[in-house]
Amino acid sequence: MLYNMHMAERRFQLTEKQIQELRHAHAQCKDGPTRSRLLAVRLYGTDYPAEEVREIAGCSQSSLMGWCRKYREGGVSTLEDHRLGGNRAELTKAEIEHLRTQLHAYTPRALFGSEAATLDGQFWTVEDLQQAVQSWYQVVYKSRSSYLRLVKSRTSCKKCGMSQAASRCALNPAASCVPSGSNPSSRRRSLSC
Repeated sequence: MLYNMHMAERRFQLTEKQIQELRHAHAQCKDGPTRSRLLAVRLYGTDYPAEEVREIAGCSQSSLMGWCRKYREGGVSTLEDHRLGGNRAELTKAEIEHLRTQLHAYTPRALFGSEAATLDGQFWTVEDLQQAVQSWYQVVYKSRSSYLRLVKSRTSCKKCGMSQAASRCALNPAASCVPSGSNPSSRRRSLSC
């Protein structure tokens, strides 16, 4: 017999008081992700089909179940979006320029000591860059590629005037910049995607 989710009895049911609490919190909330969570939990807890709730809230089944579990264990406050930054909290052009200057001026070892991602701490990695961006600007990006975009540039390096190849110069102060037209693949990359 095939398992049908509609046949299973739902264990997550809200009381009238909880429904009102979620409605009030939703009405007062100005944060989009938190509002979606509040709505999803309320709808699911009032017998809306899970598939409809996921479509309305734009979430996965595991996220929906996690939000319901959090609410059951700790109430409305557990549904607040506490993510740091995300890709929507981008650095300004001035901050990116400052970051690039700092990456030229310091090695990860000089800044983070033994906490640097590599043993010798001479080359910048995405992990080191993540740590620096969070420490200096209180921003955390969701994807590794967002960190790479911070340092990649098609312009010439202000330090030496040569073209940057795969962000080598911005991330590796110890390496020389690669002249335009040379083969950068023969050298070790500071970062890998």
